[in-house]
Parts: sequence; structure tokens; C-alpha cells
Amino acid sequence: MFGMGFSELMIIAVIAVLFLGPDKLPSAMVDIAKFFRNAKKTINTVKDSIEQEINVSEIKQEALAYKKELMETSSKVRDATDITDVSATLANLSDDIIKDIEDEPEVQKPKKTTSEKKKKEEDNIDA
Repeated sequence: MFGMGFSELMIIAVIAVLFLGPDKLPSAMVDIAKFFRNAKKTINTVKDSIEQEINVSEIKQEALAYKKELMETSSKVRDATDITDVSATLANLSDDIIKDIEDEPEVQKPKKTTSEKKKKEEDNIDA
């Protein structure tokens, strides 16, 4: 017990009997036992509270990680489903297309030529 042998415990008991006397020794032993019991309870309580606090901090870290992941995902979903941005982009795109169409010069369509017109044109070339 406490790294002491039997002979050391006997020396402590003899000194305690000499200083306290045989009438106060039993009450002193009870008080010492109560002190060690209370100290052990206090140490166990502190140990349990520290373990619980460590566990709580781990749970907090996990919760914060989940919250961060949830916020990132919700912002991605919000960006993906934001219709106002899509409609504004489509409106700008349609305006650009209309402007491009209006700015292009008109292409001349080929004239239809009939076989009679071809013969006349060939006769004019030959003559």
C-alpha cells in the first residue's frame, strides 16, 4: 500500500500511538479514512467531468463540421436553383441575338430562272 512495506507501516502506527494516545487513535484513523475516501471521490469526479468535456468538445467539432458542410451544400443548391440569374442571362442572350440579326446585312436571294430565260440569256451571249 502506497509503496510501503509492513515494517514502515508499523513504525507509523507506533508514532501515531505515541503522539495521539490510545483514546484518540481510533477517531483519527476514521478521519484519515474519510479524508482518503473524499479525495478519491473528488479525483473520480474530476476525471469523469474531464472525460465528458473532451467528449462534448469532440461532438461540438463534429457538429460544426456538419454545419459547414450543410451551409456549403445549401449555397450550391441556392445558386443552382436561382431562376432570376438564369432569366436575366437568357434575356441578355436574346437581346444580343436580336441585335446581331439586325446588324447583319441582308443576303440577296438567288433569282429563279426558267428555261426560257436561260435560252434568252444564252442567245444574248452568243450574239
